[in-house]
Amino acid sequence: MIRPHGGKLVKRVADERLKDEAKELEKVEIDRERALDVENIGLGIYSPLEGFMCSSDLESVLWEGRLDSGLSFTIPVILDEKLEEGETYALTHKDTIIGVMEVEDVFNYDKKEYARCVFGTEDINHPGVARVMGFGERLSGGKVWFVETADSRFDHVYFPPEVSREIFRKWGCVVAFQTRNAPHLGHEYVQKAALMAVEAYTGREAGLFINPVIGRKKRGDFRDEVILAAYETLIENYYRKDKTLLGIWKTEMRYAGPREAVFHAIVRQNFGATHFIVGRDHAGVGSYYGPYDAHEKLKEHDDLRIKPLFFREFHCCSRCGIVSKSICPHSASDFSGTYVRNCLVNNHPCEFIREEVLEVVRKFDNPFVGIEECEVEA
Repeated sequence: MIRPHGGKLVKRVADERLKDEAKELEKVEIDRERALDVENIGLGIYSPLEGFMCSSDLESVLWEGRLDSGLSFTIPVILDEKLEEGETYALTHKDTIIGVMEVEDVFNYDKKEYARCVFGTEDINHPGVARVMGFGERLSGGKVWFVETADSRFDHVYFPPEVSREIFRKWGCVVAFQTRNAPHLGHEYVQKAALMAVEAYTGREAGLFINPVIGRKKRGDFRDEVILAAYETLIENYYRKDKTLLGIWKTEMRYAGPREAVFHAIVRQNFGATHFIVGRDHAGVGSYYGPYDAHEKLKEHDDLRIKPLFFREFHCCSRCGIVSKSICPHSASDFSGTYVRNCLVNNHPCEFIREEVLEVVRKFDNPFVGIEECEVEA
């Protein structure tokens, strides 16, 4: 079984005594995204983190893409609340106690520096940069204990690392696929090609872990419920059910491109995956990153045990089928997310989506996130 990042799965779940004590602590209301960070820390999804980053870890992550210990970690996990050092607080969301935090460090930071290091730009039109510019002026770091989730939707497809790792223990190799979209034929092809490649290389059977991000996204992305319904239909009709797991990760998209690709790989290693699919413009937005920058960034982080599987751009050829653009000699259609969205919005046929999946997606009045559902319009 692949080891978690850092060697062990960090679990920080409050016991009954701490849950009772939390009711008497000073309460601090946090947003949904920070509440989900508490859960991800507490259940080991962010191993080796034990809490929100203190200044030394944040500075090292920003400039080196590593924690102060030297372990790879490329995305800050921070709490933008001005708390008191040495104090313990109950972190709440909508009046529910989400976790308990012991504050070790309260410090200033430079938002523009944060944006430049994580996103490679200070452009406020980048949704991640706009998000950072809305953070509070000071950060608080320290250990946390998880008490209760801020989002219990879709519990039937939620498998924290302690659960997913037990499932994967029987599989041999596990190929993880990150997504924030409903699936089209290009996604299906990459997933199945990855499984065949891993089996050919290792000589072992491989299973597929489809791990969509469920949480805050930008305008125009698919809604959470649409992504899940589409994948449930695809799996029902086209995948081996004994070797496929659809399991969510409750978090927000950062749109940090190459750095987020490394972060995504770390998280999937913690879930128990042995291999991770990295395609074109992974976790990108607009034209802020090169199409294969994520591939190069992952090569810099050789302390990860999970093996990245690098895929380039595919297209659909009437003569060759679905193939890499570097292989097919013919002119063919690219898999375009914009084209797929336009087909759905205008109720046009779409040759890039399985009929069963298309039928399910069209049952939703509006399958896409609207401006009223996100704080930042991309």
